[in-house]
Amino acid sequence: MITFAKIKGMDSTLKAFERLLQIMDDLRKGCPWDREQTFESLRHLTIEETYELSDAILEGDLEGIRSELGDLMLHIVFYSKIGSETGSFSMQDVLEHITQKLIKRHPHIYGDVKVSSASDVKENWEKIKLNEGRSSVLAGVPGSLPALVKAYRIQEKARGIGFDWEHIDQVWEKVLEEKEELKAEIVAETSRSRIEEEFGDLLFALVNYARFIRINPEDALERSNKKFIRRFQYLEEQVRNQGKSLSAMSLAEMDVYWEQAKRTSTGE
Repeated sequence: MITFAKIKGMDSTLKAFERLLQIMDDLRKGCPWDREQTFESLRHLTIEETYELSDAILEGDLEGIRSELGDLMLHIVFYSKIGSETGSFSMQDVLEHITQKLIKRHPHIYGDVKVSSASDVKENWEKIKLNEGRSSVLAGVPGSLPALVKAYRIQEKARGIGFDWEHIDQVWEKVLEEKEELKAEIVAETSRSRIEEEFGDLLFALVNYARFIRINPEDALERSNKKFIRRFQYLEEQVRNQGKSLSAMSLAEMDVYWEQAKRTSTGE
């Protein structure tokens, strides 16, 4: 049931969005920097904004998430404005396209398909995309994704049509198998390409295991990165406070401060 409060809230949202569209028009007309931007020039900035949103999410920074979402929204409006100037597409086209896609890919909401779980929804999603003319289930995985993220998405896509391990124990056995194969290549001192290949296989197997224990490997690795940075910066600070230099210290001396960092609240 749509209440007056909901209608009022929707109206305020639409006005805010309309205001953003108007500002974008003004910027393209009056700002030298905004006027010269293209799809290509904005691309790397969009990637940067996406990672800034990712950082805010990992840090649980709700204010940061709100701010970064606004920055990404600006980029969507920016691309749409450029598209309208060339007659390629408009903001309306973008919105209508995603609306139609969502309706088509959610037949359990807008049709008579029955589902019982999120897994059923994912399987239907992949089947629908194949029926839309895609030659491969993996065709929707962007080639420019970072390798760790790409591995996770590839495996999820394959799982969507039933190509996956049956039991988690099988996945862990595969991890151990790949570990031994990598070790064997290193011991045999084979070519660097062979060792690299086996190392990649081990990482791919670990990503698989991460999926089975419901962990996003990209998020897990980034949290470990952040933890290492906090601990290392604590080490640096303590060394400076002692009037010492890291480059002049032995590993054993540095390890004393590292263990302290692990015991502090900042070092987790």
